[in-house]
Amino acid sequence: MSQRAQRIVEAARKLPVPEGTYAVGLGLIISGITAYGFQILAFKGLTKSEYAALNGLWILVFVVAPGFFLPLEQEVGRAVADRRSRSIGGGPVVRKAAQAGTILALSLMILSILGFELFGFTDRLFHGQEVLLVCFVIALGTYAVQHITRGTLSGNGRFGPYGMILGAEGVFRILPVIVVYAAGIDNLLWYGLALAIPPLLASLVSLWGQHGLVEPGPDAEWSELSTNLTLLFLGSLAAQALSYAAALGVLVLADGRIERDAAADFIVGFFIARIPILLFQAIQAALLPKLAALSGAGKHADFRSGLKKLVMIVVGVGVLGVAAGATIGPTVGQILFGDKFNLDNLDLTLLFLGSAAFILALTLAQALIALLGHGRALIAWTVGLVLCVGVMALGSSATVDDLFRRAELGYLAGCLGAAAMMTVFLLTRLRSQGPESLSLLVEAIEHEPLEI
Repeated sequence: MSQRAQRIVEAARKLPVPEGTYAVGLGLIISGITAYGFQILAFKGLTKSEYAALNGLWILVFVVAPGFFLPLEQEVGRAVADRRSRSIGGGPVVRKAAQAGTILALSLMILSILGFELFGFTDRLFHGQEVLLVCFVIALGTYAVQHITRGTLSGNGRFGPYGMILGAEGVFRILPVIVVYAAGIDNLLWYGLALAIPPLLASLVSLWGQHGLVEPGPDAEWSELSTNLTLLFLGSLAAQALSYAAALGVLVLADGRIERDAAADFIVGFFIARIPILLFQAIQAALLPKLAALSGAGKHADFRSGLKKLVMIVVGVGVLGVAAGATIGPTVGQILFGDKFNLDNLDLTLLFLGSAAFILALTLAQALIALLGHGRALIAWTVGLVLCVGVMALGSSATVDDLFRRAELGYLAGCLGAAAMMTVFLLTRLRSQGPESLSLLVEAIEHEPLEI
């Protein structure tokens, strides 16, 4: 290991958290709080059918955008950080990534327009609200810009602006919704635009006053952005899909006016059950670099000890969440969302169990990735998705309660299956030969939170 790599590893071990974690963590907290504010106002300001349709857009955006653009962001951050460590300008890498992002975004836009019309997804996911397809296409472009910006900022070590971009997006999202709600405007288009446009505005704000982000340097080859990129794409997309599988399942399976209105109640409960995931984001921001640093230093005993402690914390958060869902969940739902909220303790308990299992799977996935187990993590997420879809497909929806139970049990089975596979793969990995040095990985992906 080089002297520079040793300094990186030792610095990572001595710091309580990596540099910039607090800025990123604050941005994530603001983003999470404003997201719940958006959901509360939308639920109160729209009809249940419109609210369910709006969340079809929400779920699709937060599955597709991070699924395709977050891996590109990670690779930009890694490549720019690597160049910066060698005193080489990262401008050519950023421009190459911008080209890739533009091609990817345009391709997704075209496929979305054609696919939604051809397969009737507008009716299934958006309940026939075509304006939401327009908002989705806009969001593909704005999130492409944001993720490239985030990768550029993290690669240059600008973690303050990185945290700002996360928080600013949430602020820009909720401010127009507050105005629309206060004015009594129930036009779904405005809510959709409030979701689609803020990523671009947040990117512009974060870049204000920043200099030297795209320093000139040698031309970049595509290979600089290709390290595990395919596995990162597929793994990120699978994780995001499983994360929202319960709500997505209800939206797709709901048939008729009654079930579509009831889907709004389910989605509200689903977001309440995701509160532990929001709390986990602060831990997750520092998770991967810490594990990678210990692994890269060859401190396998410390790696195992740190992972065991982290898993205990995650299990504790999950147990508290399940207990809260089983006892005060419905009361919290009525306080936050008003009298329109209608979901019982069993529904919330199952959803909280699913979220707890997902957090555990995500924790173990991060550990696998720190040990270069990208492919194994992808297999585990895929197994989880197959189990989830299988359980949902086997159920019946004679009543609304049956519909909810199909989605809840499918979500729980999928997350438990993914967590079990992650556990098997991680234990196998830890028992095999020690991983190679990951010191460059520490710096490259130190501040890349998974969008959840």
